[in-house]
Amino acid sequence: MNNHDLEKRDIAHTEDAAVDHVPEEDAIDKKAERRLLLKLDAVILPMTVLMYLSANLDRGNIGNARLQGLQKELLDNSDNKYSVVLLSFYITYMLGSIPGTLLSKAFPPNYALGAGCLIWAIAASCMAGCHNYASIIVCRLFIGLGESIFGQAVVLHYSLWYKKNEIATRLAAFIGAGVLAGAFGGLIAYGVSHIKSHIETWRILFLIEGLPSVLLGISVVLFLPGRPEHSRFLTESERQLELLRLRSQNLDEGDTGIDWNGVKRAFTDWKSYVITFIYSCMQLTLSSISGFFPTIIASLGYTNADAQLYTVPPYAVGFVVMVIVNHFSDRLHKRGPFIIGVFTTNLVGWLLLLVVTHNNRARYFATFCIVIGGYCTIPLIQSWVSNNTGSQSQRAVHLGFLNSLANWAALTSPFIFPTSQKPYWHTGFGLNLGFSVAAIIVTSIMMIYYTRENARRDKVEGKPVLGQKVEQAKYHDLAPGFRYTI
Repeated sequence: MNNHDLEKRDIAHTEDAAVDHVPEEDAIDKKAERRLLLKLDAVILPMTVLMYLSANLDRGNIGNARLQGLQKELLDNSDNKYSVVLLSFYITYMLGSIPGTLLSKAFPPNYALGAGCLIWAIAASCMAGCHNYASIIVCRLFIGLGESIFGQAVVLHYSLWYKKNEIATRLAAFIGAGVLAGAFGGLIAYGVSHIKSHIETWRILFLIEGLPSVLLGISVVLFLPGRPEHSRFLTESERQLELLRLRSQNLDEGDTGIDWNGVKRAFTDWKSYVITFIYSCMQLTLSSISGFFPTIIASLGYTNADAQLYTVPPYAVGFVVMVIVNHFSDRLHKRGPFIIGVFTTNLVGWLLLLVVTHNNRARYFATFCIVIGGYCTIPLIQSWVSNNTGSQSQRAVHLGFLNSLANWAALTSPFIFPTSQKPYWHTGFGLNLGFSVAAIIVTSIMMIYYTRENARRDKVEGKPVLGQKVEQAKYHDLAPGFRYTI
């Protein structure tokens, strides 16, 4: 921690010498809390999960469409043009992520999230009508714009409703929809490939996966609960209980709009960039899977149609592992050790693909590992950021970093799997392997830092008092009494 941070903490400590108290966990009616959580989960989870399922289908179907003739018909069978189409998504996705996430802080989250969903849904549906290279790039740009408004804003939205030790499990269900999208996408593409029609099958694929998302976007605007303070979804007694729950962990910031000091804190805090680097290591795997997973499966000796079907089991297993890992992460209140474990699985997968050249069973097993590594890490890192940022505005910007700055790695993925290296793709497999190693090392360093910083604060301030009011909204992660999640 630099001298500027220490000075701010000393000021905060002086101003907050009189310790206010927040409700203790024991003061909350546990039965009523369980009923409230069930009610929240019954609406918030299905709608956000469906959005993520939709987003991943509409983003990832380009890989399935490639095998169904899109590259041949629109892109002159050019690898470079296909790579540029993949790349175009990330341009708007990265540029829009920080302002897009802040929209859910400045406006009711259901309006912001619903608008993002409508943008990508309309653009994804329009891809069915593309007849040239330029038009498909324009559609992909708008898909990226829509998803930039949505991507990390859902994590922010969860932090408005759920306590710190409840987020990772919910995010696992949310991100798990992306894993299921890979499975459903393969099944849908397999089914569509057998349709006999005068319309190209890849156009039918875009329509089938794009049009339902338009209805979803409208539903989100109308029915997704916005903020606890104003939502008509809650009765007055439920609202008071929800605010009591949030207050017990100093999360009751209220509807205060954007706090530009929190925005500044996110930009000036070195930890924002280190955690973002770890996320970028995952993004390389995720974007590699999104653009090339059916192609990698096909390289194991399957036909293009069968390859779509064989993408399903790795995604299904990845979903189950994700839910289990994040459930235990919440129960143990730990993030770093689980992040290291998942990246180690990812490392094993890319290593097998790189060094095993003739055993297709081992290579197929490796595809399970990279799906687990690509997806399971997402909710863990997002929860880590959510837990370790003190205020909502700081959290919104840091979460935005995960899509904007972290996607520099994803920009390389369209170019590291050239057809000339098929079926061993040493460049793509090797780069993913190297980034997995880097992620393990940096995560270990951050765990050591957080442990030492928590101990230093305990020494300076004394251990946090149970029920102590922590001024996170005012001083962010520098507030006296704030401790980092390891």
